[in-house]
Amino acid sequence: MPDPATPPTLGAILAGGLARRLGGGDKALRTVGSRTVLARLVDRVAPQVTRLILNANDDPRRFDDLAMPVVADGLPDHPGPLAGVLATLEWSAAFHPAIEWVVTVPGDAPFLPRDLVVRLHAGRQNGDTSFACAASQGRTHPVVGLWPVSVRDELRSAVASDGIRKIDTFTRRYSCSVVEWPTTPVDPFFNVNTPEDLTEATRLVTIQPEL
Repeated sequence: MPDPATPPTLGAILAGGLARRLGGGDKALRTVGSRTVLARLVDRVAPQVTRLILNANDDPRRFDDLAMPVVADGLPDHPGPLAGVLATLEWSAAFHPAIEWVVTVPGDAPFLPRDLVVRLHAGRQNGDTSFACAASQGRTHPVVGLWPVSVRDELRSAVASDGIRKIDTFTRRYSCSVVEWPTTPVDPFFNVNTPEDLTEATRLVTIQPEL
């Protein structure tokens, strides 16, 4: 169950990438140990949010076994992760208008922190900012972010009219808190981009089953 002190928050797994460095297909459906990256993500994120959805394009039936909404990009040509963020903000406004916040996570990060949502909200509240994003080892992870649903119209204009493609290019128009996580025993934002990353993730879960 989500922390009762945390505002109602929709969770959105962004899995609309092309996985070119992994030879194509869905990074989220690659296996780490005996489980897919996506299954590991769901286990970690779902208990932290009011509802969890998946942003993915093409045939949604490949995710039928997850029994959660699959939301495609609403803009043509899939112009990067901001299109996925926009799709989830607009879906939340349409189907859960009482929810004011969306947390986005990438579909290739199997070790996300179990305190992600509560700490992002705390960072935003403590900093009195519009957004919050995660960081580790001094590096920010803009895809791992807390978004106000109210910004959806501005985001649509930025992507569709202004041609903005990078998340931090958009969020720097506002105020954003950066929340740092420790990287022991593993960087919680480790992502699976290459075959070597997939091998390393499998090695990590072999020696640290709690992951």
